Amino acid sequence: MTAEAAFSMLGPATPQSPVLLAVPHAGRSYAPDLVAAARVPIERLRALEDRHADRLVEQAVAGGATAIVARTARAAIDLNRDPREIDPAMIEDRGSAEGLVLSGKVRAGLGLFPRRLPSCGELWRTRMTMAEAERRIAVAHVPYHRAIAERLEVTRALFGAAVLIDCHSMPPLPVRQAGGPVRIVVGDRFGAGAASSVVDVAMAVIEGAGLRVARNHPYAGGYTIDRHGRPRKQVHAIQIEYDRSLYLDASLDAPASNLDGCARLLALIVDKIAGLFESSLPVAAE
Repeated sequence: MTAEAAFSMLGPATPQSPVLLAVPHAGRSYAPDLVAAARVPIERLRALEDRHADRLVEQAVAGGATAIVARTARAAIDLNRDPREIDPAMIEDRGSAEGLVLSGKVRAGLGLFPRRLPSCGELWRTRMTMAEAERRIAVAHVPYHRAIAERLEVTRALFGAAVLIDCHSMPPLPVRQAGGPVRIVVGDRFGAGAASSVVDVAMAVIEGAGLRVARNHPYAGGYTIDRHGRPRKQVHAIQIEYDRSLYLDASLDAPASNLDGCARLLALIVDKIAGLFESSLPVAAE
């Protein structure tokens, strides 16, 4: 895995929209040594993916938006985690948890380096070295978030504001009330990531398409929103989670016929949010 192979930047060299898309969990590049280190078949590792979520951004990119799309598989490194969210038990030459963030995600086995899944238990034959952990961070995590930060800054300089949409997919949620299940979740870290108007626009577009949408429950956003969302500096960041059954087949593996409709919906969200930041609108002072 190299920095050049870790992610792709799609769209125009110079931003044509104040909206930037990111897709951290749809990578399908599995290095041979990663597969060899697994104690489970590669099909089990693929359960970590936001399967084909990268296809959801295609129409927005065709319309002029930029997207930064991970190619590295989430099984190797989770780009939506703090680089300190490491389970020390996974590292053979690290004796303590000092300096690490032992979050709920880490305890559940889904830290920076995923450790286990409920369906199959432990994923790896052996522990990794600290040198290998640092290498993965250096060649994937650091350049991915640097690319996002740099693009947001260029975008803000051009438009007076920038909006990051972090694109994910989720397993179908249970039906908890009349009206059917929530199909899309918009997260803004409970207001910390973006102005409420940005979230309001996204939710209105989704509701206008006849889909049930929730705000921050059960997904409020992760490290990407925490790191890049600075609404007081006119840099907004939200997370959008699509129910996978909206655009995948019955096995939740291959793209289905409604993929184009879901991609068209995301492109409309991008367009409507971009309309909030026309050049005639005042820009908040920093």
